[in-house]
Amino acid sequence: MTKGGMESVEVFTSEGKGRGLKAQKEFLPGDVIFAEPAYAAVVFDSLTHVICHTCFKRQERLHRCGQCKFAYYCDRTCQRAAWLNHKNECSAIKKHGKAPTENIRLAARIMWKIEREGSGLAEGCLVSIDDLQNHVDSFDEEEKKELHADVESFLEFWPPQSQQFGMQYISHIFGVISCNGFTLSDQRGLQAVGVGIFPNLCQANHDCWPNCTVIFNNGNHEAVRSMFHTQMRIELRALSKISPGDELTVSYVDFLNVSEERRKQLKKQYYFDCSCEHCKKQIKDDLMLAVKEGEGKPSAETVKEVIQFSKDTLEKINKARMEGLYHEVVKLCRDCLKKQEPVLGDTNIYLLRILSIASEVLSYLQMFEEAADYAKRMVDGYLKIYHPNNAQLGMAVMRAGVTHWHAGLIEAGHGLICKAYAILLITHGPSHPITKDLEVMRVQTEMELRMFQQNEFMYYKMREAALKNQKIQVMPEPSNETSPSLFHKKE
Repeated sequence: MTKGGMESVEVFTSEGKGRGLKAQKEFLPGDVIFAEPAYAAVVFDSLTHVICHTCFKRQERLHRCGQCKFAYYCDRTCQRAAWLNHKNECSAIKKHGKAPTENIRLAARIMWKIEREGSGLAEGCLVSIDDLQNHVDSFDEEEKKELHADVESFLEFWPPQSQQFGMQYISHIFGVISCNGFTLSDQRGLQAVGVGIFPNLCQANHDCWPNCTVIFNNGNHEAVRSMFHTQMRIELRALSKISPGDELTVSYVDFLNVSEERRKQLKKQYYFDCSCEHCKKQIKDDLMLAVKEGEGKPSAETVKEVIQFSKDTLEKINKARMEGLYHEVVKLCRDCLKKQEPVLGDTNIYLLRILSIASEVLSYLQMFEEAADYAKRMVDGYLKIYHPNNAQLGMAVMRAGVTHWHAGLIEAGHGLICKAYAILLITHGPSHPITKDLEVMRVQTEMELRMFQQNEFMYYKMREAALKNQKIQVMPEPSNETSPSLFHKKE
């Protein structure tokens, strides 16, 4: 990406926030404000053998580096594209005897790039690596201990023939990774698979109700001619109309938490106090903590008991999911919903969390009708809480649409899939793999809906015959992960 790609934004000093980005021109919802390739990026330790180390796509069969036996690639095209960044790493892994952790590998890739190109402004960057915030001075004792351990491990791995850096500078790089490491997802956007540094993106400040979203695009190396290949990159996309001079903001955390909890999370992970309008005015907190109204309104004590029961149940659910006990998860969800439904409002976040888990696990178990009911209630709640163009809202609506489709509820399923498609066109764009998949589903459900409207009996007969010949798979095995967050924090 050239400098010209950043002409539509500029860095400025944002009052009370430090540096920020502002628009130089008008943007409409769905516009790509800028795209930025990674300064450096690595695959998570647990996924190094199933994720391509160049494009971060999940593939069934990967080619392994013949030298270090550590790095994996989709094909020779990805392997050749990786060589500039992998060359030093490959040699160091062979000499070290094993690959170090993801944090060490990322720091080393950053250092080797600095060795090659210097630490000044890289091509297309608005700010240098040296100028990125590290917040090392704000680390607590446990974080300082982890930092010290990372620096020691780095020095053990770093080759003596490479450029040597001082302890303070190495600590700065690890601080930058801790505060600015961006989560990379697989090609479907459903699983976090790696972490990267994107200096321009790091300049965008947080807002709980942002005007932009960040989407990771794995790029495309499938074309026969390399001139048509596209690079792995992040895209900053507009969620609403943005005027020249407006600050560009993204959300570092999921909005589905009351303002006090979001502020605690932001303070702990990113070392700042959120002063956005939604936090200051506690906007939507009333919806997220809603209780039943009317004659049978529950007492404060009853609400407190149900909330605590919900928290305890969520812990039990997490344990059961980790052990793969999905029927136990369903039982826990049903029992919890019986307690919640007479007390909590339809938009209460504890009710919505249980509905989300129940719909996902029941879909996996192919109990689609019950799953569809829970998914519809979940989406109805989300639509009242989330920004209308929120990416996580779009993914939830898509999941609900697919669940309804598989339950044979074609009218509701098609409607939800169309709604999800409209959201993801803005948040992900028409060329993203998720949006392309959704377009195929939209066309398919539209065709089935026409058939249903013409002859309902014949539609169900044909559907029944199709299901006998093909087992439905709505989604992969449920994981214990939430949707990938914007910035990666080491556990």
